[in-house]
This record gives sequence, C-alpha cells and structure tokens, in this order.
Amino acid sequence: MDFELTHQPAYTHVIVELEDGETVLAEPGAMTSHSPNVSMDTTTSNDGLLSSAKSMLGGESFFANEFTATGGSGKVTLAPPTPGDVMHHHLDSEKLYAVDGAWLASDPSIDIETEFGGLKSMLAGASITPLTLEGTGDVFVEAFGGLETVELEAGESYHVDNENVVAWDGSVEFDAHRPGGMKSTLLSGEGLVFEFTGPGTVWYQTRGLNAFASSLARVLPGGDSGGGNSDGNIGVDDFL
Repeated sequence: MDFELTHQPAYTHVIVELEDGETVLAEPGAMTSHSPNVSMDTTTSNDGLLSSAKSMLGGESFFANEFTATGGSGKVTLAPPTPGDVMHHHLDSEKLYAVDGAWLASDPSIDIETEFGGLKSMLAGASITPLTLEGTGDVFVEAFGGLETVELEAGESYHVDNENVVAWDGSVEFDAHRPGGMKSTLLSGEGLVFEFTGPGTVWYQTRGLNAFASSLARVLPGGDSGGGNSDGNIGVDDFL
C-alpha cells in the first residue's frame, strides 16, 4: 500500500494506492473518492476487525469500511471530518495509543481495541479511553488543527491538555490529573492534563474541538442565552 498526504496541514487529504487484492480499513464517512474497481464493504466487530469495547467506549463508530482493489490496482482518497492534519505512523510489531475519535484509517492487519482493567481509572476521570493500535502495518490518525511532536528521553516527562492529546507510543507511560489545586481547577479555564513519561514520542493537536465550538457559540445569535448541554456547557454536539 502506497500513500500520499496532500493539502497539509489545514485540510489534509490521504491518497491511498492499492495493489490488486490490497485493502485499507477506514472510519465511516472518511472516503472522498475511489477508483471504479475498488469495492467497499462495511464491517463490524463481529468480523474481528474492531472490538465491541472500542465501539462502545472508544468514541469510534461500531462500523468501519473496507476498501479493496479488485482486478488491478486502484485508488482511495480519505479525509477527516474537521479541518486539520493527518499523521501517518508505521507499526512494526508495536503498539500505538490514540485518543477516542482520532483513528482515521489503517491496514486491516492492525488490531484496534480498547484496553480494560480500569485503564488508569479511565485516566483519572478524563472521560478518555485510549484506543490501542497494535501489530504491523500503516496507521493514519487525524487531528483538529496542526500536529506537534514531542520526543521524550527515558524518564523525561511532559504535560499536554487532555483536549489536545492525539497519540503516543506504547513505550510511553501516561496518566491524567488536574493541573493545580482547587483554585486552579475553578479559575484557570484548564481541565485535565496528561502526564507522559518517556522514552517515546507523543503527538498533540494545536486546537481543541470543544474549545473551538465554545468560541463559536459566544458569537452566534443566542450564544449567551444559556443554551447548550444539560450542564450548561457548549459542546461539539450542539453544532451537529
């Protein structure tokens, strides 16, 4: 499988070239075009490609689409639903964590699951259940805004706001906590932060989708009228 990323970083477009019989797995709605000889099949967790745990807890759809070239090579183009960049990562019998909703596409040989066992107590209440992408093959992860990379040495730590985290190597230790005391929690405007400890690589996005939606809500008609979610906060779902 060959690929090319175009229109980076604001409106990244993934062009996948498939040889005869090759397949790429993508999230629903990601496909923008494909060759006539590329067939599409919708799969579920029952096919062993996506775990039901991922579907229920990981923020991804219960379904995924398989695109397969038949009778010769073919092309599939993919794009995330929001403006931003796409990260390509090749796994070689390795593990990559990605936050819920960040998976765009991958080689069907990659196992995509949600880890159980109270994973960091659901990351200390961050309402995030990381997806585990494991195996050998290509993975594409989407971001809202630009992508930044942090390389961590063994024992080196770095903090990232939970809304900006995208992915991190399986070798990186991680946890989530409040950035300060009660005063900071109430007045700083910051939520939870991830603490990563190397060795390994961490990727984060330069914008947060919920923060962006809240900014829009303030300038839209009725934006300060008390609308929004039941808790009084404006979220992405209010615009969908």
